[in-house]
Amino acid sequence: MASSKSVVLAALVANGAIAVLKFGGYLLTGSPAMLSETYHSVSDTGNQVFLLIGIRYGGKSATREHPFGYGKAQFFYSFLVSVLLFGIAGWESLKHGYHAITHPEPVNTGLVALPVPLPAVGPEIPSVWVNYTVLLGAIAFETYAFKKAYDAMSKQIADHEWSGFREAFRKTADVTVLTALTEDAIALGGAGIALFGVFLSQYTGNPIYDAVSAALIGVMLMGFAVALAWENKRLLLGESLPASEERDLRAIVTNHEGVVGIDDFRTVYFGPKQVLVTTDVSFDPAFDTVEMDDTISAIEAELLDAEPDISKIYIEPER
Repeated sequence: MASSKSVVLAALVANGAIAVLKFGGYLLTGSPAMLSETYHSVSDTGNQVFLLIGIRYGGKSATREHPFGYGKAQFFYSFLVSVLLFGIAGWESLKHGYHAITHPEPVNTGLVALPVPLPAVGPEIPSVWVNYTVLLGAIAFETYAFKKAYDAMSKQIADHEWSGFREAFRKTADVTVLTALTEDAIALGGAGIALFGVFLSQYTGNPIYDAVSAALIGVMLMGFAVALAWENKRLLLGESLPASEERDLRAIVTNHEGVVGIDDFRTVYFGPKQVLVTTDVSFDPAFDTVEMDDTISAIEAELLDAEPDISKIYIEPER
C-alpha cells in the first residue's frame, strides 16, 4: 500500500506542474498539440486525486455493512479514472485535433519577451521554443514518475513469477500501480508525439502536423481508457486468483495429512491485497473434533505462507 501511495504522489506532483506549463505553452503558441497535452496532464492530475481517494477509502476497517472491508474501492476509483478522465480527456483531445485538421491556422512564429535578457539569446525568443522547453521538461518529469511505477510493477512481477508486463497487466490486482504505470507510459508517448508534431509544423510551416499530433494523442488516450476499464471490470465483478496460483493452493489442501478430498474451492479478490478463500474439505472419518480443528488451523497457516495476499480463509469440514 505504501509503495502504491508513493507512486501516485510522485505522479501527482509531476503532472500538476506539467499541466500548468503546458497550458502556458498553448497560450503563447496556440499549438493544438499543446492543448491536447494540457488536457492530458489535467486528466492525469485528476487521476492521481481519484487514486489517492481510492487508497484512503480502501484502507477503512470492515464494518457490519461491509464485512470484508472497503478494498474494492480502489477498483471502483481506478475504473472512474479510466472511463471518466481518460475517456473525457481523450475525446476532447481528438475533437480539438480534428477541428485543427479541418480548420488549420498558421503556425505561430512570434517572439516571447524574456523577463531577464539572456546574453546568448537576447531579450526575446521564438514562441515555439517555449513548447520545446515545456515538452522536454515534461518528458523528464514523466520519466521520473514512470520509473517509480515501473519499479513497483517489476517487484510484483518478480514476487508472482509472471513472465512480464503483459501477463502482469492481465493478472495484477494492484490497479493503483497499474493505472499509474499506464498513464505515465502514455504521458511519455503523448509528450513525444506533441514534440515531434510541433517540430514538424515549425520546420515546414505547415500546421497539419501539429493538428494530427493532437488527434493522435486523443486516440491514444481513448484506447488506453478502454483497456484500463476492461481490466478493472474483471476485478469489480469478483475475479479469482490466477489459475496457476489457485492450483497451488488447492494442492496444499489436498496433500495435507488427514484430507480425503476437496468438494469445493473458491477464491475472490476483495481488494488489491485482500483475497478471500473458501473451501469445503472432506477429512478422515476417524478424526475427532480436536484433530480436525488442529488440521484446519495448520492448513490455514500453510495457505497464508503460500499466498500473503490472503486476508480471510473459511474451511468447511465435510464428512
